[in-house]
Amino acid sequence: MSFLELVDVHTHFPIRKGTFGGITGLVRAVDGVSLRIEKGEILGLVGESGCGKSTLSRTVMQLQPATSGRILLEGQNLSAMDPRSIKRRRLDFQMVFQDPYASLNPRMTVYSTLAEALCQRHPTLRRSKSKLTGKVTEVMERVGLDSRYMRKYPHEFSGGQRQRIAIARALAPEPKLVLADEPVSALDVSIQSQILNLLLQLRDDLDLTMVFISHDLSVVRYLADNIAVMNDGKIVEYGPADEVFDNPHDDYTRKLLAAIPEIQLSA
Repeated sequence: MSFLELVDVHTHFPIRKGTFGGITGLVRAVDGVSLRIEKGEILGLVGESGCGKSTLSRTVMQLQPATSGRILLEGQNLSAMDPRSIKRRRLDFQMVFQDPYASLNPRMTVYSTLAEALCQRHPTLRRSKSKLTGKVTEVMERVGLDSRYMRKYPHEFSGGQRQRIAIARALAPEPKLVLADEPVSALDVSIQSQILNLLLQLRDDLDLTMVFISHDLSVVRYLADNIAVMNDGKIVEYGPADEVFDNPHDDYTRKLLAAIPEIQLSA
């Protein structure tokens, strides 16, 4: 049994036109995706804007219901669970978004943001301010942030620091699976390298499983064990990262490789 398994997943959106909003067609954003991801693996999900990769990630997160198919986490069918059960189970799978400033509450300090996430898993932490502060400190230091700044707000940090805060928030509930949707695309190359190295270190330290979503094959190659290339809602190529990069079989993969310059990242 794979840690995460997608079985013929479809996510469709109706096209409505006319005065009465009649359905005239479907947008097949995710169109029959099947994937297996093993415990501790980093899967790189690659494709151009509009290919369906972000919709797929939201479907896995149960933020967007699948039209059909099954999403199994440790053998449990997430697609068949009721909203209350999903809310409890979601502690085990968290998401990091592209724009940390948009995903962080600007009215909450780093301390408040991380304390809220920590207490989702361990509600009793609210009873002891010192223990909760200690846990916030621990999470911040794990992602390379100085805990002296826990009382600051998101706008007081750089883009790279804000992404570290977003990663810390995702890690605070102690998830088993992290989905990262274009988490470095808004950062310059030197900061990209720092965040990618951080994700690799966290995978090793915490035995995390990750789905890393990007439009850039060269970034994904640096991070991922396996790569799935997505186009028009379908997986058109899948395999070990080096094999997909060095010996692509699908024309769309070759197009991505030709169009996107390779980024040299320091180890």
